[in-house]
Amino acid sequence: MSTSERLQVTVEGRWLGPDFVVLIGGGTHPHVGAVAVAQPRPSLKGDGSVSATASVIALLGHKEDELARWAALHLAARLNATVVVTAGLHVDQATLAEVLQLDAEARRLVEALI
Repeated sequence: MSTSERLQVTVEGRWLGPDFVVLIGGGTHPHVGAVAVAQPRPSLKGDGSVSATASVIALLGHKEDELARWAALHLAARLNATVVVTAGLHVDQATLAEVLQLDAEARRLVEALI
């Protein structure tokens, strides 16, 4: 398997009525490692902007919770919609550089959804 295949990430989004559902998967073993749900709310800055609040569930031994939380909060605020994100990225014996590359690519693709 080539390095580019090992580090491939997919991000899919779909509207479900007024809500938005996102699947983030990648690496050699895409899966569900964490789930986050975020709701938009008025920003605490009081300037009329939209922010969000989130809840996250990470499966035992998984570290995708930060990515799922970031994506859910970011999308909920930008789309002004309730957002559910599942995230699961895995590469056997990944280096720190590979982990960072997977995370950066996932975040880039989430931005592209908007």
